[in-house]
Amino acid sequence: MAVTDDAIEKIKTMITSGHLKPGDRLPREADLATEFGVSRSSLREAVRALSLVRILEVRRGDGTYVTSLQPEVLLDSMTFLLDFHQDSSVLDFLGVRRILEPAATALAAQHASPQDVIRLREMSEQDSTTTDVTELVDHDIAFHRAIAACSGNQVLVSLIDSIALPTVRARVWRGLTQQDACARTIAEHSAIVDAIEAHDIPLAQALATSHISGVQNWLERVARQGAASPELEAEAGSSGRDFDSTLELHEAHA
Repeated sequence: MAVTDDAIEKIKTMITSGHLKPGDRLPREADLATEFGVSRSSLREAVRALSLVRILEVRRGDGTYVTSLQPEVLLDSMTFLLDFHQDSSVLDFLGVRRILEPAATALAAQHASPQDVIRLREMSEQDSTTTDVTELVDHDIAFHRAIAACSGNQVLVSLIDSIALPTVRARVWRGLTQQDACARTIAEHSAIVDAIEAHDIPLAQALATSHISGVQNWLERVARQGAASPELEAEAGSSGRDFDSTLELHEAHA
């Protein structure tokens, strides 16, 4: 089980067992990390994930508390989880992204002006590994919209816009729970801009395909397994390796 997922499960067990009750404050971060045998950064990601689905509440300068856990409070959480654990339409939307966005990126590599490349470069460099996950996903949507705009096809821009939003929640959850997902996203965006700047159409298209596939493959595993498993940890970096392999294959044939 991935380290962050392991920490999530341990916090949930503390709540379901009654060790932590609604309204209780979590132990100090350092103490809880030691008890779980995880790093403090992994524990923070677990807390962020559980805060996102309103099981925990982080109070700045005060600590982290278990919420009231009342049905009305957790209703949005159930909707959030059902979006990608049971609703196959999210996978369908990602499948369409996998078809359209590589095509848009290939057209961008063909038509992008130097000014377009500068804008894309600025967008790809505005994030870091400390950027909030929800903000990173917002920037990701804007980045792909800008690439589509470089294609010169407004219908394609509209189509990509329309299919991006239904996948946001799954992408945020992946960023919170999958190791190095944010760092990989940043690196992949940069490589895509490099290919567009070089007007390397096949490489731009291949990198975009690999980039979109990372989220799709992760979500398919989550949906198939229903919960984290040892395979998820082993495959946590697989999309990143696939992306690197795409670059290496292209360089070998260049």
